[in-house]
Amino acid sequence: MTTTTDTTTAGAQINAVGSLLALFTAHPDLPASRITSERVVTDERDDEGNLALTEGMTLAFHHDNSLADFEQWRQRLGLDPAGVDLATTGTFAWLTITTTYAGTPIRLVGYFDLPEATRDGKR
Repeated sequence: MTTTTDTTTAGAQINAVGSLLALFTAHPDLPASRITSERVVTDERDDEGNLALTEGMTLAFHHDNSLADFEQWRQRLGLDPAGVDLATTGTFAWLTITTTYAGTPIRLVGYFDLPEATRDGKR
């Protein structure tokens, strides 16, 4: 018998929150982040071959130290820098990388303002 968890209840987030607690317990000295519990797209597929959404956590870093904070977490989790994605819009950009910790997808996001010289496609 297969048991499913209703994704509209707090119960669907129990594993993600437990993984977050384990992550913070293992790395209490790393910079604080803005934490969001959300459904994350992973490489896993459902029975019909569609990408599966899994309850996960996003750790977002903002303000002056956002890139340094993001990098500390990336290094501590042993994530390859080649796996970091860059996205931009206008004068704003962000780095993202996703991993799995204690069975839960964890996404790191570092937000930052683009330097004047790189805005609007200028280099």
